[in-house]
Amino acid sequence: MIKLLALAALVSIACKLLAGRWPWELLAGDPRMNAEAKARNLLGISATAGHEEVIEAHRRLITQVHPDRGGSSEAVHEANAARDLLLARLGDRRNG
Repeated sequence: MIKLLALAALVSIACKLLAGRWPWELLAGDPRMNAEAKARNLLGISATAGHEEVIEAHRRLITQVHPDRGGSSEAVHEANAARDLLLARLGDRRNG
């Protein structure tokens, strides 16, 4: 049992030295990609959606969740954050 724990510790340290991240961080995936996937899911758009599609999906969502229509300000903030994240990523891709 001690040998197994020592081996796990060595593998973890080797992973950190080689990849710069701990093994459990690698298994969890990229948090930025998870945030982007959540934003796309919230807006109901595909991974290939462009600038105009993001804007239009945001407008549709805002009309549904706006406080004047029975929604909440928290939902509006989430929609705005999703839009901002996706537009920033689209801008990064254009510039990169």
